[in-house]
Amino acid sequence: MFVLASTSRHRRDLLTRAGIPFEAIAPDIDEEAMKDGRPPEQLAAYLAHAKAQSIAKHRPRDIVVGSDQIAVHRGEPLGKPGTREAALAQLGRLAGDTHRLVTAMTVMRGGESHEHVEVAELTMRVLSPAQIARYVELDDPLDCAGSYRLESRGVMLFEKITSNDHSAIVGLPLLALVRILTHFGVVLP
Repeated sequence: MFVLASTSRHRRDLLTRAGIPFEAIAPDIDEEAMKDGRPPEQLAAYLAHAKAQSIAKHRPRDIVVGSDQIAVHRGEPLGKPGTREAALAQLGRLAGDTHRLVTAMTVMRGGESHEHVEVAELTMRVLSPAQIARYVELDDPLDCAGSYRLESRGVMLFEKITSNDHSAIVGLPLLALVRILTHFGVVLP
């Protein structure tokens, strides 16, 4: 059995589109309590590991994947905005500038664990406050790191995206996941 340690509909959608059967279970961790000043790549990896471990300890025979994502602008992590006002502020900071999107993943089965971190660089177009407000109204990106949905209208906010795995930007690096699942003996097309 393959278990996604996540409540993210974006991660569920990626696995569904890829045709990978899975069960989604909410991880039992307090993400806010675990944020301890680590650099973004380390923090995302730590949170991905904690999410996977929270499920894997109860399901040692299953393959469990945990993932976390952090947007980073000028060295400062940007989480999920949660409110319209926070989304407007985040997008106002990112507009006309380049930032990084760090996506970490941990895949576990039994005592074996594989980690992967994917970093994308995204350059946002110069946007007016009215364009930003219209985007937030249309896409409602309150649950997305950086306040945008690239799988939806958010792609129109950018002038350049550099990534080795576009699916990582949406929330789960499928190229690395397929490599790790193959290592575990999962037959994929």
